[in-house]
Amino acid sequence: MTKPSHAKLLTLPAIAALLLACGEQSATTDSAKSPSVSPDSALTQVNATEQTAPGSFASAGIGAQNGEWQAYGGDIGSTKYTSLDGINLDNVGDLEVAWRRPALDQYYFDINPNQRYTNSWNAAPVIVDGVAYITNGVGLVEAFNPGTGETLWTQEPPGGADGLPGAPTRGVAFWQEGEEARVFVQRGTFLYALDPATGAAISDFGVDGRVDLQLMPAEFERFRWGGVPMVVRDVVVIGQAMSDNFSNKEAFRGDVHAFDVRTGALRWTYHTIPQEGEFGTDTWQDRSWSYTGHAPVWALFSADEELGLVYMPISSSTNDMYGGHRIGDNLFSQSLVAVDAETGERVWHYQTVHHGLWDYDPPAAPILMDLNVDGREIKAVAQLTKQAFVFVFDRETGEPVWDIEERTVPESDVPGEVISPTQPFPSKPAPFDSQGSTQDNLIDFTPDLRAQALEIVSNYVTGPLFTPPSISTENGTQGTIQLPGSQGGADVQGAAFDPETGMLYIPSITSAFVADLLPGDPEVTNLSYVKGSRRWIAGPQGLPLFKPPYGRITAINMNTGEHEWMVPNGWGPVDNPAIADLNLGKLGVPGRPSPLLTKSLLFIGEGLTGQRPGGRIPPDMPVEIATNSGGPWFRAYDKTNGEVVWEIELEAGTSNPPISYVYEGKQYLLVAIGDRNHSPELLAFAQPD
Repeated sequence: MTKPSHAKLLTLPAIAALLLACGEQSATTDSAKSPSVSPDSALTQVNATEQTAPGSFASAGIGAQNGEWQAYGGDIGSTKYTSLDGINLDNVGDLEVAWRRPALDQYYFDINPNQRYTNSWNAAPVIVDGVAYITNGVGLVEAFNPGTGETLWTQEPPGGADGLPGAPTRGVAFWQEGEEARVFVQRGTFLYALDPATGAAISDFGVDGRVDLQLMPAEFERFRWGGVPMVVRDVVVIGQAMSDNFSNKEAFRGDVHAFDVRTGALRWTYHTIPQEGEFGTDTWQDRSWSYTGHAPVWALFSADEELGLVYMPISSSTNDMYGGHRIGDNLFSQSLVAVDAETGERVWHYQTVHHGLWDYDPPAAPILMDLNVDGREIKAVAQLTKQAFVFVFDRETGEPVWDIEERTVPESDVPGEVISPTQPFPSKPAPFDSQGSTQDNLIDFTPDLRAQALEIVSNYVTGPLFTPPSISTENGTQGTIQLPGSQGGADVQGAAFDPETGMLYIPSITSAFVADLLPGDPEVTNLSYVKGSRRWIAGPQGLPLFKPPYGRITAINMNTGEHEWMVPNGWGPVDNPAIADLNLGKLGVPGRPSPLLTKSLLFIGEGLTGQRPGGRIPPDMPVEIATNSGGPWFRAYDKTNGEVVWEIELEAGTSNPPISYVYEGKQYLLVAIGDRNHSPELLAFAQPD
């Protein structure tokens, strides 16, 4: 089915010249705002220069264009939307599998017949000029024919067979200006620039076609990331992922770096934790900014090419469950930060969690959207959070579209901890998932199950959203039950936005998590407290502890901020003997799948199939209710009301964001599946000829 091939075998069609957005550059300086709350939580601006984009390839906030799929999220605004309607409400039931493609081309097995690769392939292709580009099961790029799945070229592993082992990433970025074009991919500690026609390294980029990303001192940790490069204007922006296993309070920052798209030269570095003389150090008491680390962008970026802004969802700093060594609100940890794409200068920011203790990173790419709110045309950006909020801002200025209220939250009794007395709560939209480990949220299918749930939670600290982690003791409570858990709510799968209707579709999960602390052993750590079991918690008789849906889809009208509908995604544990006779209907599957939106349909799977062994699911938790445990079903919903109009049971759960495109006049739907029992592969659906 796939044809083994080497790089440099085939040539793309002539690349059409890109239409340039012409016009004189204009510069405007925005005056600094006077926030009504503390500067670490509210809008803060520096001088910003608005520029006309020199050219735009994957325009932001309007969805994929021309039947292609120009960026990982459809466009660089991460809408996951295409206006294609060849597959629609009337004919979606006729879809058939048109072709399949494995996660690793045969060429690499010819190099090493025993080569191993991931069983949870999360990459999605970019499709430009009739060619698809995707990172494979070991993180190298393969180009293929999107109408047949046949290989066009494969990236040579650096160093031959010795360079073949590697970790997968989510995908590539495509850059094009005039006759110039290149494919960017981050693999291991390097950023590569490849010729889209042949897969060959572009020799004048960096050193022999690659740039070394190991920019932090070697004594800290090795660079790693699993994201997607963000190309905007003439820079390519790179984040990083860093370990959650904090052994000491000292660590290196998760800085963001931008490189010149042509030369690979480092253009700018953004300190995700401010350094000497930089704005925000006053939010770190006792100079804790000088030794605290991490706070990387482990998720995905978005950008606005016209405004020349990059939107960065910055995550938590060391330690993510105890902060007695970093008293203060801790900018820019757990913040959305907009920076000038050409200089890296901060334009505005908003901190979604002050002094983070809950692992509530902003986990998904911000979504760009043009809205009409009360008659006002607003260029907006929306940030989903694990705590099930949608924060919405004017993407030029950072002004909240709807008021954000600072509300008092529970205090901490952990020695040395100084919790922020308030946290931000958006007035609109309402939360899209359950919040708080409260009695009202406990399951109540039957009185007996309710009583058992109450007995379970009596061993823990419980409370509303932002109840802090607590110390686990032998004769006391075993930690704090946190809802949403550390994987949401929302997570890296993000959401899909319809730029024509203003509707946002958010998949989320309801899955509780135990935030427990233990005293630090002074022989191995200088942290007063470290995380304990940090485990997922089940309810009575193999059921979840809290009320369903355990996986859901929420549709929100972003012009009004109002919820339109919510439906469970999947059946969930309806066959559990304790509730099987209750005819409860769908309870939802907590599998964290990614959505795809078309003119009339919302496509979404159930996420990765439950896998044990493999480390994803705790041994004492039933597979069917654990976070990250999806199922084999893939569905199309009527996006106006959430009604299922088509579904198919696949050989394994979905592992990547589905995409859709047109090739030679036919619309295709593409999704990856895989698990421990089914080798990962791409499936292409289309109407029968």
